[in-house]
Amino acid sequence: MNKLIMNKVIRMKETLNKLILLMLFMFLGVTSVEAQQDSQFTQYMYNTINVNPAYAGSRGVLSVFGMYRAQWVGLDGAPTTSAASIHSPINNSHVGLGLSILKDEIGPSDRKTISADVSYSVQTSDTYKLSFGLKGSASLLNVDYTKLTRYDLNDPRFQNNIDNQFSPNIGAGVYYHSDKLYAGISVPFMLETKHFDDNASSVAKDGLHYYFIGGYVFDLSETTKFKPAFLIKSVKGAPLQADLTANFMFNDKFVVGGAWRWSAAFSGLVGFQVNSNWFIGYTYDADTTKLANYNSGSHEVFLRYEFRGKQEKIVSPRFF
Repeated sequence: MNKLIMNKVIRMKETLNKLILLMLFMFLGVTSVEAQQDSQFTQYMYNTINVNPAYAGSRGVLSVFGMYRAQWVGLDGAPTTSAASIHSPINNSHVGLGLSILKDEIGPSDRKTISADVSYSVQTSDTYKLSFGLKGSASLLNVDYTKLTRYDLNDPRFQNNIDNQFSPNIGAGVYYHSDKLYAGISVPFMLETKHFDDNASSVAKDGLHYYFIGGYVFDLSETTKFKPAFLIKSVKGAPLQADLTANFMFNDKFVVGGAWRWSAAFSGLVGFQVNSNWFIGYTYDADTTKLANYNSGSHEVFLRYEFRGKQEKIVSPRFF
């Protein structure tokens, strides 16, 4: 009986390690996968600067944003992501500036990225602007293979840890927007950076991620607004990822909605505009894949503060 229990425990540990390794390989992009998936957020419409530098300054005020995502809660080594950003238009100019920090942790690895963004906007009509953006970033990657339960201690892929590997990068984007509509195309990281290629069996590199985003706010009544939105992410060597979201805002205060990530998850979203400065939100994701057997879902919480004057009121709901 004890031997049977021990065998079950060993098989369970082996399954969890395989899942962690699979997530790590997706994160780094080893030979068989070839490309990583960048950090993902369900409330992407509020964290657009993370993927599109042309968003910098588009809200018209100094905006500070923070978000934390815990993915696949209950699964040992599951990804967590922390993001913080600040951006603002520059007075009496067409220029916007932004700064963001991102930290990804998954299994034995963590990566910290700091980015600086600059945008230039052109007024194309009374209500629409077309913005162009550039992003410069620097990342530090750490991978500690000793945190894994390795059954083959001689596996050449896991002999040497990665310590503070520095990777610079550049990105660009275009963002078309008004108070009701937004659409954008971007490649936040253009350089395909190799993390290691110390042997013939393992080569890890970041791939180019192409982002397509869009949304529109419909006035259903004087107190109710509806905003469908989408984000499509494409990268070589990984499945196309599509997020479709529908949010309702009531009395310019309460936000509630749902989202669907293609072949991955369903989500529930809520938000609350506390006053003209503070906005908070929460999301819960439920997996629709077999991975749901190993976790209790994903959680995402964010907080935004905008520096508005005491007499300055919010003219539009600005779900983005």
